[in-house]
Formats: sequence, C-alpha cells, structure tokens
Amino acid sequence: MIKVGFTGDFCPWLRVEKEVKANNWKPLFEEVQPFFEANDLNVLDLECPLTTSTNGISKTGPHIKSHPETATILNHLNCGLVATANNHFKDYGWKGMQETYEALGKHKISWLGSGANFEEASKTFYWKKDGITIAFINVTENEWTTTHDETPGCNPIDLTNVFYQIREAKNQADFVVVIAHGGHEHYELPSPRMKKWYRFFVDAGANAVVAHHTHIISGYEVYNDAPIFYSLGNFCFDWDGLRNKPWNKGMILRLGFEKSKPITFEMEFVHQNSEAVGLSLLKGEDKNEMLEHLYKLNAIIEDDTKLEAEFQKYAETWKAVMNTWIQPYKGKIMSSLYKRGLLPSIITKRKKLLYTNLIQCEAHRDILLQSINPNK
Repeated sequence: MIKVGFTGDFCPWLRVEKEVKANNWKPLFEEVQPFFEANDLNVLDLECPLTTSTNGISKTGPHIKSHPETATILNHLNCGLVATANNHFKDYGWKGMQETYEALGKHKISWLGSGANFEEASKTFYWKKDGITIAFINVTENEWTTTHDETPGCNPIDLTNVFYQIREAKNQADFVVVIAHGGHEHYELPSPRMKKWYRFFVDAGANAVVAHHTHIISGYEVYNDAPIFYSLGNFCFDWDGLRNKPWNKGMILRLGFEKSKPITFEMEFVHQNSEAVGLSLLKGEDKNEMLEHLYKLNAIIEDDTKLEAEFQKYAETWKAVMNTWIQPYKGKIMSSLYKRGLLPSIITKRKKLLYTNLIQCEAHRDILLQSINPNK
C-alpha cells in the first residue's frame, strides 16, 4: 500500500519563524514527525510565500509570509510536495513566489497549484511509486491570488477547467486527488455549494478530495467510494491572540492507495501553537471528543436539509456585517454607528435589488467584476 499524508494550512511565521532563526525549531515538531516519516509522500498546504520581499500586492485582508529558511521544516517532515493554490501564496507578488520556489528547490521539494501564468498554475502533478501513478490537482477559490491568463498566480476553481483537468488526469493515472482551498473561515461545515462542487469533482473522476482554508477542522464523507475531507484545519499557523481555540487544532490525514481498490484513510489530530509554540498530538479523551464531534458534523453533511439549515443560520450571523460593508459610510466610527442602527441605510431597497441581480446573474457579474476591479 502507498501511503500519502496531507495537512491543512502551514504558515511557519511569528513564534515558529523566530525558533527557526534561533535554530531551536526541531523540538516543535518532534511529536508529529513520526506520522510523516511513515508515509511515502507528504503533501502540505503552504499557506504563505517564503520570502524576504516587503512589497505586498494590492488586496483586502492581511499579508502573510515567512522567511525562506523555514523551508527546512518541510524537509524535516518528509514533505515531497506542497500545494500552493491558496489565498495568500501571492501576497508578495511574483517576486515572493519565485523566492519560495527557490527555497523549496534547495530542499528538493516539488510544488503545484501556482506558476508564472495560468498554464503553469493549472498543471497536474504526477507521482509514481511501485507501479502506481497518482495525479494531484490543486485549486483555490478566486480571491487576490488567482490567475486566468499570462499573469503569475494560483490555479482558480473553475468548474469547467477542473472537469477537463480531472478527465485528462484520469487517463494517465491510477488515482486522482483534488486538493481544494476554499470555504468559510471559522465555520466548521461546508456550504451546500461546496458539497455539490466537491461531489462533482468525484463524479468527474476524482478518487479523493482534500480541502483546507477554513482554519478549523470540518467533517468528511465517503461519496461513491471517494473520501471527501471538507477541511483539515490548521496544521501549523501561529496567530497572536488565538489560544485554545478551534484555530489551534488540526487534522493530519493519511490516504492509502492500492490498485483497483478504494482509497482508505486514517486520521490524527494536532494541537498547534497555543500558549506554547509547537505541535502535539491529541490523545485519549481529547482525541475521542474530537472524533465524536466529527461524527456529528458528518451526520449534518450527509443530510442536505440539515446542512442547508445550518448554513442559513451561519449566513444570518454575517447579515449585519455584509450590509455594513456595502454601505458607503467611511471609517470605523461611521460603520459602527450604522451597524448599531444609529445611522440609516443609504442604500434603498430598489438599489439592493439591483445589487442582487448584478451579483447573482452570471452575465452581469462578468461585466461587474471587470468594471470595479481596481487592478484592471
């Protein structure tokens, strides 16, 4: 049996980066390292560029990065391949991406999911061992890092492109694994759309789907003999102020491949970068509690009605924030006053109907995105 390990978001910055610079980083990974050594290949989601560049791209949200020297951690974890299609890999532009490739190359680590243009970013990675060929496809939801043309960036989720990429890979490999980066941050379930899309990947020919981005562990299902893991959560992602939260737990996954047999899987769980910097395995009662919680999530995922109801409740918690964002009020004070109901909505109901149609209609949205994108 061929064993391939997967992790969620790996961003070795802040306290982890500090320990690397002090050459005191190996103890941080001592407890989890045997899991990776037992695998024939390990695939980590590299959530940030490894660069010294200070020129961040124009975007919303934070810019994150780590020093190129932190690539040595990947080598230590027996990592042979990193997935780079995510919403932060291009935070420092093409220079940051190139510096990352150089750092990975020094450790003989391959990558997929990004490149100098769409053609490079959308290439399938083929890996062979013991007469078995596995194809890896890496895609991400469209934010500021994706490319659709001759510009550098990451491979975007486009259902048509992914369909043909899976079909082509299926003709050349024994197994096809889609690694997807997407979902709703800090929400522990997939949206109904995500369930539909990831099952579509399987219908197109994928034998497994492994996802991350939400920063917390989600549930999983087996659909037509193909395991679908909706989010592995964070693997190693230090963040100031987040301690003993769902953020600080992640799943490490092992898929087993044998010719003409369905893929098998095993899971372990890590506690990462809480009060103390470093990673440890969940054991005993802590592991059992996590498994029980996963089974509850799986039951919701299995039931379309329950999944839709949970997503509607989640979306409702964002209603006030979303409505605040689309108001033309400037600054935190004005926005806060509106959110509290102390300032009126400047957008009329009729204008909201127009916005809804501009976004929900594909033809209108195509033109809208071209018209308002400040980078175009």
